[in-house]
Amino acid sequence: MADYAIGDLQGCYSEFDALLKRVNFNPSKDHLYLVGDIVARGPDSLGCLERLYAMQGSVSITLGNHDLHMIACYHLNKPHNPKDKLSAVFSSSKLTDYIQFLQQQPLALWLEKYDMFISHAGLNPNWSIKKALKRARFAKNCYQGADARHFFSHMYDTHPPKWQSTLSNEAKFRYIVNYFTRMRFVDKEAHLDLTNKTSTSANSSTIPWFEHPNITQLTQQIVFGHWAAIEGKTQRANIHGLDTGCVWGGEMTLMELSKKERFVESSHSFI
Repeated sequence: MADYAIGDLQGCYSEFDALLKRVNFNPSKDHLYLVGDIVARGPDSLGCLERLYAMQGSVSITLGNHDLHMIACYHLNKPHNPKDKLSAVFSSSKLTDYIQFLQQQPLALWLEKYDMFISHAGLNPNWSIKKALKRARFAKNCYQGADARHFFSHMYDTHPPKWQSTLSNEAKFRYIVNYFTRMRFVDKEAHLDLTNKTSTSANSSTIPWFEHPNITQLTQQIVFGHWAAIEGKTQRANIHGLDTGCVWGGEMTLMELSKKERFVESSHSFI
């Protein structure tokens, strides 16, 4: 019996399958935690969804920005971006099943056994883990409730500059989703910089979220994906980046949770 976490699949089914075979993953006794972005940009998002749906009792997913975008396109009847290569998914006779399956998933997970927090983009430096899980539950109630379509229609409105109790529920939803699924850089007050996706300069006012003092003092394990550009490197023993850019020609990374042993599979698209 083993527990694993794996980085962004993004439709790279062949590499995903190879890693499961590498560790002899057994759905009847092992469990897999996925950090989100199951779909989009890669060649076989449908294959990824089919596999996960088939073994859903043995997987847990924290939703990523691409997953939420696909769900939003479905509910809002909006065309998906051709670059996301989701035509096969939207043409599938099981599309509704796959959407419902993803929509059941949370934005964050806490694994007491490993003292571990998992989400797609990381942990807002201004939130304790307890508060983050509470905010994740609020957002989940929004995207699973009767008004889910309404909340998805406001998901891409302007990001609120800071959290306030007076924010509308739509703004709170958007604020929470952005931190859990789009965060990379923050300023000293942990405000999101959604424009910078690559690097900081000497005179930059922002830093990677995991370098914020509120994060560096934590002892809990944090597992995240989303940020392929850093190639999984955080320089923090307890902060594990698992998106190593498979869909961009890099690698897919799977980590066994008890010993933190990593297994990697190079992108098959560039072989």
